Amino acid sequence: MKVLAINGSSRKDGNTAIVLNTILSELESVGIETELIQLYDKKVNPCKACFTCGGKNNCTFNDDNFNEIFDKMKEADGIILGSPTYSANISSRMQALLERCSVVADMNPGIFTRKVGASVVVGRRGGLLNAIDTLNHFFLNHEMFIVGSSYWNIAYGKLIGDVKADEEGIQTMKKLGKNINFLLEKIKKN
Repeated sequence: MKVLAINGSSRKDGNTAIVLNTILSELESVGIETELIQLYDKKVNPCKACFTCGGKNNCTFNDDNFNEIFDKMKEADGIILGSPTYSANISSRMQALLERCSVVADMNPGIFTRKVGASVVVGRRGGLLNAIDTLNHFFLNHEMFIVGSSYWNIAYGKLIGDVKADEEGIQTMKKLGKNINFLLEKIKKN
């Protein structure tokens, strides 16, 4: 089994990466293959809404990193989306990725059906639940199973490393990793 985590932050190895790596460590400890993609250095153009992706299982345009990321999403059994909170929502990098993914998946139904999905958000103070909602809608609209934790999948921090002081947030991420593993095991048995 493989779980892919995507970090929508503009910061390399910032707070969002820290919480994603906390989850991935839990999964790796039980033998699940993991990968973290950080969008900070990736180019993902907005969707052009040309709808020529139908029947191709990928975007027609190859002038950025989208298809490479999308291929990894298609191959993964589980996808974790992580974003910092900007203006009470997800980052523009993550938004561009999800909009393109949504159009390709809508034009090629079933690409993400019954995959496991989890969303995590990091923020300084407010707007985190709006951002979680945006990420979860991506999963729901593509027939994916959403995994929760012992509380909202959020952590607080502003400067890089601040989330490490959010003990409840870190514990929530560890529990989320355990719950992702549990659901993947149940699905695997069927």
